[in-house]
Amino acid sequence: MSAAAGQAAPHIPVLIDEVLAALAIRPGEVHVDGTYGAGGYSHAMAGQGARVYAIDRDPDAIAEGRERIARDGDDITLLQGPFSAMRDLLGGAGVTQVSGVTLDIGVSSMQLDRADRGFSFQTDGPLDMRMSRSGMTAADFLNGAAEEEIADILYLYGEEPRSRRVARAIVAARPLARTAELAQVVRRALGHKPHDKKDPATRVFQAIRIHLNGELDELERGLEAAEALLAPGGRLAVVTFHSLEDRIVKQFLRRRSGSEGGGSRHRPEAAPAPAPAFAKPAKAVRPSATELARNPRARSATLRSAVRLPLSHPAIAPRPASQATEEKPA
Repeated sequence: MSAAAGQAAPHIPVLIDEVLAALAIRPGEVHVDGTYGAGGYSHAMAGQGARVYAIDRDPDAIAEGRERIARDGDDITLLQGPFSAMRDLLGGAGVTQVSGVTLDIGVSSMQLDRADRGFSFQTDGPLDMRMSRSGMTAADFLNGAAEEEIADILYLYGEEPRSRRVARAIVAARPLARTAELAQVVRRALGHKPHDKKDPATRVFQAIRIHLNGELDELERGLEAAEALLAPGGRLAVVTFHSLEDRIVKQFLRRRSGSEGGGSRHRPEAAPAPAPAFAKPAKAVRPSATELARNPRARSATLRSAVRLPLSHPAIAPRPASQATEEKPA
């Protein structure tokens, strides 16, 4: 399938001008795009003269990316795998340091727009939601997990306050096979009305997707890998789309820039903190009214960025290979 096939709307990279400004690319620099997706960031970075290594664990994104790169001739090398494994993936290509890392967190537009991937309740499709197209599907999880586990996942990753009611309804409706079935079960359980501003299925689909793909753990490990890979003066830019992701990025940058408050007489420091790895992070950036009018999907996006300081502390040791797999649940 071509990049345009099955896609309900053209792909518009979120906060692209702001991301490029944060990266401050100089021609000839090596940059990493942690999620190639439909290629928006990667090709924009290459257009500014960067040599780009683009990573994606979705085999569809890799296949379609190869077609586009062959057509456009941009200096982009595609690497299949999770972005948390970027050090190993780039090491295999002979790259040990880079000038920039960009992470665009969560589900991509191309995944949302394709009913057969099962990420969206806007169109009916199989309950899949696997970014890598391997491992447990959403149907496998919902039809096999205990009610209590489902409720915990919905509360933790979807911040659904009535998670136990929804889990009870899901178990009563099993087996579930289609996205439209699940969305209807959730709406009935929560008394959704057509005129309600937000569809409650949004939180449920988000929670299941994050759980299946281990997204929050992947983000934490990806930030560590980016820190280790960035050269002094290198730039990190991370775009998130909901509060759980943004909190992880915000806390990581505060901690690794030494911006967290120190101890006090009531709470002394347990041990000396390591030397800061990043300069003080830039102020968070959110979409302008103009961008929101052009691209409503950008409404919840937040960009956080920071610059890598000289290597004045021990490098982060790579995690064991067994912990870098794509299918590790959060």
